[in-house]
Amino acid sequence: MRADHTSKFVGTAWGLLILNTLGSAGAKTIVPLPRSLIQMATMGALVAAFALALAINLPLRVRPSAFLFLLTLLLVPSVISSADLESGFGALFRCGRLALFVGTLWLLSRWWDGGPTFVRHHIRMYFAVLGSVAAGAVISPGAAMPELYGGRLVGALWPLTPPQIGQYAAVIIGLTALLLLGRRTDRTSAAVVIVPSLVLLALTHTRTATLGLLIGLALAIGSLVLTSAAARRFFAWAVLCAAVAAVGFGSALQAWFLRGQSQENFTSLTGRAKVWEALLAAPRTTSEYLFGAGLGDKSFGGLPIDNSWLAVYHEQGMTGVVLVAAIIIVLGGVALLRPPSLSRACAIFLISYCAIASYTEAGLGDASPYLLHLTVAASLLAAPAAATPLSAPDVPRRRIPRWAQRSEMT
Repeated sequence: MRADHTSKFVGTAWGLLILNTLGSAGAKTIVPLPRSLIQMATMGALVAAFALALAINLPLRVRPSAFLFLLTLLLVPSVISSADLESGFGALFRCGRLALFVGTLWLLSRWWDGGPTFVRHHIRMYFAVLGSVAAGAVISPGAAMPELYGGRLVGALWPLTPPQIGQYAAVIIGLTALLLLGRRTDRTSAAVVIVPSLVLLALTHTRTATLGLLIGLALAIGSLVLTSAAARRFFAWAVLCAAVAAVGFGSALQAWFLRGQSQENFTSLTGRAKVWEALLAAPRTTSEYLFGAGLGDKSFGGLPIDNSWLAVYHEQGMTGVVLVAAIIIVLGGVALLRPPSLSRACAIFLISYCAIASYTEAGLGDASPYLLHLTVAASLLAAPAAATPLSAPDVPRRRIPRWAQRSEMT
C-alpha cells in the first residue's frame, strides 16, 4: 500500500471518529432528523473507522503510549460500574463504544511521528463541520440563531449546540495560527480558516471556548518565545492589540461576555453550580464512590453536569477521576520536558485548552472531541520512529564451471 494512499485512509478514519463524537442532541434542524437516524450514523462511523484502521494496520503495529494505556485503564471502572445495569443497558452500550473508540486510537497510533499530520487532519475535518454550520446560517438564519438559545449560533443542518461550535472554532483557530507561526502554512490558507472561524466563534457567544483559545495560545506561543523571533513578534503584537481592544471596546466586550445575564445567573455559571452542589451532596455507596454509577448522558437529575471532573466522578468514580488527572499530568509533563518546537507548542495549546474547558464542559471520561484533542497532542509528543537501515539484498553467487576455475595456460 503506497504511503499517500495510507495517509488518505488515516485521514478518513480520523474524520469518521470526529463524526462519531458530534453527538445527536442539539437544536432543531432545518430538515428534521430523527435522533435514531443520527445515532445510527454516528455509531456506523465509529465501526467504519475501526474497520478501516484495522484494514490498513493488519500487522497490528502500535506505538507504546502512556496516554492510550491510561485511557484503556479507564475502561475498567466504566465496565465495573455499568455491569450492574443501574444506569440501564445504555451504560454497557456506551462502554462498548468507548472500547471501540480506544481500540481505533491504538490502531492509528502506528502513524504518530511527532509531526503535524494529525493536526492537519483535525483542522480539515472540523473546518468541514464549521462549513456545514455556516451553510445552515446562510440557508436559514432564524433556525441557525433561535431564541431558544438566546440568539446564539447553532447547527441548522446537523444538531450542534453553541458550545460545540465554539469549541471546534477555537481549536482550529489556535492550531492554524501556530502552523502559520511555524511557517507550516501560508497566510492565505491560514486566513481562509481563521477569519470565518472567528466569526462563527463570536456568533456562538461561547465564553469557555474564547478563554481556552486565548489562554492556550498564550501558553503555546510563550513556549516558543525564547527560540523564535516570529513568536516574540506575534506575542508583542497580540499584547498591544489586546490592550487597545480592552481600552477602546471594553464595554462591548463586557456585554458580549455577559450575554445579557444577571449577576446572579453569571455567578452561578448559568445554573451549573446548583447541579454541582446537588451531585456532590447526593449519598453514594462505597462502590459508587470508587467506580461511579455507570456511563450515562453526563447529566444528574435530568440536568447536564457540564463539568468533566464531576461527570467522571459521577459515572466512573474516584478511580476515573484519578486516571483522567493522570492523563492530563502525563501529557503536560511530557510537553514540558520536550525541547521548544512547533509540535510541542501545538500540544501545549491542546492540553491547556482541554484543561480549561473541563471546568464547564464534560467529555474527558468518554468518547468525545476532547479525547480526540488530547490524542492529537499525544501524537505530537511521540518520538519519531527510528529509521530502519536498509540492508543490501542477498545476491546469489554465480556458479562457475570447474573448467573455468583452472588457470589458463600461457
